[in-house]
Amino acid sequence: STPRRRRRVRMAHVHREVDGGGPPPSASPAGPPASARCAATHKEAAWDTAKLLAAGGVAGSFSKTCTAPLARLTILYQVRRSARKGAKEDEGSVLTFVAQVQGMHDTRMAKPRLHMGELLARIVREEGARALWKGNGVTIVHRFPYAAVNFFAYEKFTRMLTNHDEDFDGPPPGGYGLAGRRLLAGGAAGATACSVTYPLDLIRTRLAVQRGKGYYKGMAHAFGRILGDEGVRGLYRGLAATLVGVAPCIAINFATYETLRAKWMHAHPEFNAPTVGASLAAGSVAGMVSSTATFPLDLLRRRLQLEGAGGQKRRYNGYLHALRTLIQHEGFRGLYAGIVPEYVKVIPGVAISFYTYEMAKRMFNCEQGHIR
Repeated sequence: STPRRRRRVRMAHVHREVDGGGPPPSASPAGPPASARCAATHKEAAWDTAKLLAAGGVAGSFSKTCTAPLARLTILYQVRRSARKGAKEDEGSVLTFVAQVQGMHDTRMAKPRLHMGELLARIVREEGARALWKGNGVTIVHRFPYAAVNFFAYEKFTRMLTNHDEDFDGPPPGGYGLAGRRLLAGGAAGATACSVTYPLDLIRTRLAVQRGKGYYKGMAHAFGRILGDEGVRGLYRGLAATLVGVAPCIAINFATYETLRAKWMHAHPEFNAPTVGASLAAGSVAGMVSSTATFPLDLLRRRLQLEGAGGQKRRYNGYLHALRTLIQHEGFRGLYAGIVPEYVKVIPGVAISFYTYEMAKRMFNCEQGHIR
């Protein structure tokens, strides 16, 4: 029986020890039990994950804070042309939302030839310098988890898509052999981060276009009013258009940055990592390329996010209808309304984000991933 077998095993162990054979192999000092080692491994992995998420969150938050005034200018440029054209059509236009519901003093903000300097000066004159960072608090609330998930997901997706015998960070075979996988990993990471944090992005957009005494009093108030006015679906208004724009934008960002980084490292084997200038330059080029390719999608996303705000009537019946309406009333040039301030914002923003992420990983002593 089982008890007898156990007794025989114990007696055999005793006889071996008495005969000088030493303790049985199972009793030899072999370190902590397997369960303890497994728990320690999981704890270490969780800590590494937390540090990677923190590094991404810090990078995104710092970058957004540095470029917050330019981000607000971009949003105002994106909506002003729609406001100027839509005011001639109906009272439910974006102009009604911007100028009446959101507290804009008049419609001069929507005049066609308002330059960046004029717009900055007017905001400072009417609302003070702090107004340039209006909505930056909710921007950080959105950007920290967004950037954290974005960078972390990219690290994970690249590992999933990379074979064990390949070096994802090294020079790609044939120059650009890994570009496709970089694009795929970046797009998947961007879509994941965007879906998780989209309601915060929508609230941030609506707060950013407010001037004076706005319709929304803060993030919590905006959340409640959107739920009351538009329902749960209102928090995800424009998500489809956002995913269409964000996924390729993030994909191009990561692919361009890492391709340029790999080429620089291949040309300068004496360095273990890119210099500050090389990293910032690669990030700047990545931001410009991705912004140029996806800016029209971002503009449509902003327009759709403003639909129904303040209880106003909706103008667009969907993404394609918004695209047709924009081209009909503003022409193809309207697809790039605000591209200049977007460049001014994105070029330093993406560069700061990538470089800060690399610095934060080293500061937090993170496990080295694909972006170093």
